[in-house]
Amino acid sequence: MDPNVEDRTPHCLLLPYPNQGHINPILQFAKRLSHTRRRIQITFILTKFLLKSTTAAAAAAEADISFRSISDGFDDGGRAHAKSFEEYTDRFELVGRETLTELLRELSDSGRPVDCVVYDPFIPWVLDVAKGFGLPAAAFFTQSCAVNSVYHQVYCGRLRPPLRENEVAVVAAELPPLKAEELPSFIEVHGSYPVVFEMIKSQFRNVEKADWIFVNTFYKLEEKIINSLSEFWPIKAIGPSIPSMCLDKRLQDDEDYGLSLFEPSLSVCLNWLDKHESKSVIYISFGSLVQLTIEQTQELSQALMILDKPFIWIVRKSEESKLPNNFPPENGLIVSWGPQLKVLGHDAIGCFITHCGWNSTLEALSLGVPMVAMPQWTDQNTNAKFVTDIWKVGVWAKKDCKGIVKSNVIIDCVEHVMEDGEEIRKNAIMWKEFAREAVDKGGSSDTNIEDFIITLKEKNEAK
Repeated sequence: MDPNVEDRTPHCLLLPYPNQGHINPILQFAKRLSHTRRRIQITFILTKFLLKSTTAAAAAAEADISFRSISDGFDDGGRAHAKSFEEYTDRFELVGRETLTELLRELSDSGRPVDCVVYDPFIPWVLDVAKGFGLPAAAFFTQSCAVNSVYHQVYCGRLRPPLRENEVAVVAAELPPLKAEELPSFIEVHGSYPVVFEMIKSQFRNVEKADWIFVNTFYKLEEKIINSLSEFWPIKAIGPSIPSMCLDKRLQDDEDYGLSLFEPSLSVCLNWLDKHESKSVIYISFGSLVQLTIEQTQELSQALMILDKPFIWIVRKSEESKLPNNFPPENGLIVSWGPQLKVLGHDAIGCFITHCGWNSTLEALSLGVPMVAMPQWTDQNTNAKFVTDIWKVGVWAKKDCKGIVKSNVIIDCVEHVMEDGEEIRKNAIMWKEFAREAVDKGGSSDTNIEDFIITLKEKNEAK
């Protein structure tokens, strides 16, 4: 054994796909690794544009996380400066491979060689680069195990869209039968967003080379699916990958993600919520990417007016023009971006109208908030299916034949959750406790993280 290596702390490099919803869970995983009692060096990689556009490094300083950058080929403006999504993806792979290779060499030459790479499968070429250096690597999936199973079936050719209307697909033994509307939108609406769908399928193009497969979920939430996938993948649930103070509270300085591409209205939201009674407020958010149509925005606005309950609605500045005139009413608050964890954790919140993005779904589950599901695209349909029919923590506000959720449907769903949904509220509290147990000391996710670090140390000592 090299005497210079014997006592060196293992060094793990983490590289997410450069999107808010992908960065946050991997950054939280980095914090967990950094705070473990067995200690591990962490280098977190962002694109050059994102690193200079955020305060991530300052926010994570106490966690001893180093931030470095690689190029996606659009250093001055990021993805917004690409002519198309396809151009961005191709350019990112070409330039990203080169600059990641340079960074790994630089870290090695400076006495901080990398011992493992954790990467987002949305950028599968990272695994190729890591293996080119002889490094062990872990894929970190930011989707549920259920959705990963569906996409893998498509990748392998076992599930072939399009499905006939009302056809029920038995996708895999570990999944419930799924209607077309309960499958990811790329399958439900065959041919939609083909470049994005190809990227999603490419997550699996080399995943068999990964030494670990981490998923942002927890064992009790997807027990049957995890057990089935474990038969052919080295899969480990390590979530919910959200700030510790929302769950086990073992990391006292970990109150938020520490990285936001938008400026949240923290004091405005919390001061407003403090004035309202317990479980009385509706919270509405469709995440950082969804764009509601004008008609859908109007229907939702009308529902909120008729419900006459206090609400907070996150409406990005680019979406504000779709709101009706003289909106919101006195009992409503519109903000362009909100501190979602703080809002969901506030006692005044009684219901979450959500697009069912996986991060938002996990946050609501972890904080015990009942949901009204209004999925829009990608994996959100499948998440909504599990929220409503499997975990039973919400209801699904279904679209009409024109793809619009009408105001009367939204009203019925909200009233059911907030006034009649005793079982839903009990289930929400139950899953909240299960989520906390998973990441607490000795829990299923905590144990998986500890086992990963022990294995890294053993590999390091064997060099």
